[in-house]
Amino acid sequence: MIHELTRPEGVRAQVGVIGGSGLYDPGIVEDPVEVRVSTPYGRPSDFITVGSVGGVRVAFLPRHGRGHTLPPHRINYRANIWALRALGVRWVISVSAVGSLREDYRPGDFVVPDQFIDMTKGRQYTFYDGPVTVHVSMADPFCEDLRARLVDAARRLGYPVHERGTYVCIEGPRFSTRAESRVWREVFGADIIGMTLVPEVNLACEAELCYATLAMVTDYDVWAERPVTAGEVERIMRENVERARRILYEVIPKLAGDPDPARCSCCRALSHAVV
Repeated sequence: MIHELTRPEGVRAQVGVIGGSGLYDPGIVEDPVEVRVSTPYGRPSDFITVGSVGGVRVAFLPRHGRGHTLPPHRINYRANIWALRALGVRWVISVSAVGSLREDYRPGDFVVPDQFIDMTKGRQYTFYDGPVTVHVSMADPFCEDLRARLVDAARRLGYPVHERGTYVCIEGPRFSTRAESRVWREVFGADIIGMTLVPEVNLACEAELCYATLAMVTDYDVWAERPVTAGEVERIMRENVERARRILYEVIPKLAGDPDPARCSCCRALSHAVV
């Protein structure tokens, strides 16, 4: 059953999961209910599946919509984050497929980035278009507490995981030229590349949500000049999606409480940001 919610007080969740390419169905949520949350910014990417994982209430949203109907530059990021916050979400785990800009970040590996570089061009980056002006600090853009939990879970499960990395976010939907890819790698010193982190991470910060990304490496970016087939990418994606679900199943039951401000500043990002 699908419930249309304009004021979603009756359906609540503690943890939000935003599924990227390949992860359109959480597959781990018990007693799921689908809801459509109306927001001041229009509709989110798709229905939100709300249920439980290990006793913790979870809201799952496929970033691109089911069937991958939304390209990166057409995603309504503001509606997505607003809808999760309206459901009561305090933690957000973003699952994302990325390309690698390093030899040692191999297809099939996970990366939990700690920094990003924004190369997008025409997106809606803030909830505060005036008259209120907000300048949030993005010096450390991800929740360190949640990052550590994701890394620990991946290691316990025996999956290859890199605990740090710089994610360069490009506009898309096209991929980089060879020249651009070399710039991201050799000049910027970035480690992974994708198209969806920004402005999702900015908006999560403004909403004072503890946000971290679980990035799944599917291939080397074009700098490597290692042609890959669609079949290889699909195989790696399929394997990584199942591993990502297992990591989520490990982490979510441990997020029953509210974030601890002593371990992460995400949950008080607006304290000194409003002008």
